[in-house]
Amino acid sequence: MSKLGKKLFKQGALLVPMAAFLSGCGLDASDNNSVTEAQSSGTNEPAAQVAGAAIKGVIQQGVVTANRLLEDKSGYYLPDRLAAKPVRTADDGSYELHLRGKADGWALVELRADGNTRMVCDVVPGCDRVSGGQVPFGETLELNSEFVLRGAGDLVTETVHLTPLTHLAVALAERSDQGLSPAALAEAYQNVEAWFGLSAGALSLVPPDLTRLDELGEVSADALQVAITNAAFLALVNDNAQWQSISDVLNNMSSQIVASGRLDITGDGSSLALADIVAASAAQASELQLTTESSIISQKLVIVEYRNVQRFKTIADVYEGSDTSVADTTEPPTTEPAPEPSIPADAALLSWTAPLIRENGESLSMGEIAGFEVVYGKAADALDHSIAIGDASVDQLLVDNLTEGTWYFAMRTLDTDGNRSTLSEMVSKQI
Repeated sequence: MSKLGKKLFKQGALLVPMAAFLSGCGLDASDNNSVTEAQSSGTNEPAAQVAGAAIKGVIQQGVVTANRLLEDKSGYYLPDRLAAKPVRTADDGSYELHLRGKADGWALVELRADGNTRMVCDVVPGCDRVSGGQVPFGETLELNSEFVLRGAGDLVTETVHLTPLTHLAVALAERSDQGLSPAALAEAYQNVEAWFGLSAGALSLVPPDLTRLDELGEVSADALQVAITNAAFLALVNDNAQWQSISDVLNNMSSQIVASGRLDITGDGSSLALADIVAASAAQASELQLTTESSIISQKLVIVEYRNVQRFKTIADVYEGSDTSVADTTEPPTTEPAPEPSIPADAALLSWTAPLIRENGESLSMGEIAGFEVVYGKAADALDHSIAIGDASVDQLLVDNLTEGTWYFAMRTLDTDGNRSTLSEMVSKQI
């Protein structure tokens, strides 16, 4: 059985239209140069905390700095002087900065590599290194001094993650007439999410360490999809003489955005394309299924693979039209529904839309959802199999190992008070 998901299905003593479709088929500075401890606490000066993670794979001992973004008299936003002393990322990629001044406005956060910086290889089966040879999946490799990741965020939220995707978003925002304004950054983050078929707000999720999936507790398919998309940037270096390092890949895609505010969809033979990243993401999701023993994680990886295959087919549909680039817009291209990717012959893929009200007409919030239950069987009046889903972000489920015949499916939602909804409308699938 494979569970996969994104934003969850909800009921809980609620109205649940199954709208379902079945698819067949911190600081660890080791040198004494410019990297020092974070701002000392022995002062009454106001300070804002900014924390997050630097993950492409996990980036260890990267040098992180932050600048406040200030508006000039013309309404243009630029980075001010450094608002905090540099810190290094920890072994899990996390960092924490303390910025001088109040916790308001936005900040630009940047990571740079030096001789002490290492990155965990998150590409299966391994990562090609500039000096030759390959580093196995889960081992660390050096980063060249050109490697840079940027991200930006509201100091009220106190969280800014640094990934290849946030790096592209900052490059896109810089083209705005207002510079790195809060509005331009928010729109750029949304645009990049749309380009890669990610859910809204996905770039604010903590990307999990793909090399330690079996050690994870709760992780959503959305977070896995973000991490796998980031991993794909390095996967493009493997066996490709044109790209020597992850820096080459990032610089190529950033330069496209700076020049036109777009990413080419299919490439021109000299530049990377959106389709390249999406295809590599689908391949990595498939490969990762072989590295994890957790059935729950494996099931979510199936959904990530499915999403990327579907996104790739949508990109192909757009290419058949007149437009060959992804425009600077949050709205995805309007196309005919993409062909369904191949689903195992003995499986059914369920998908649903979360209801917003209970059966009694009261509103239902996401925080009130405890989980879901899918019931199924070979007779409409004998749904004698069930799968419990304890993740309110899930909205898809792959049910496999089905024998020949017609299978019937329905579902219900459980709320945090233990209330159960009535079963949704039934759907069926011929195996």
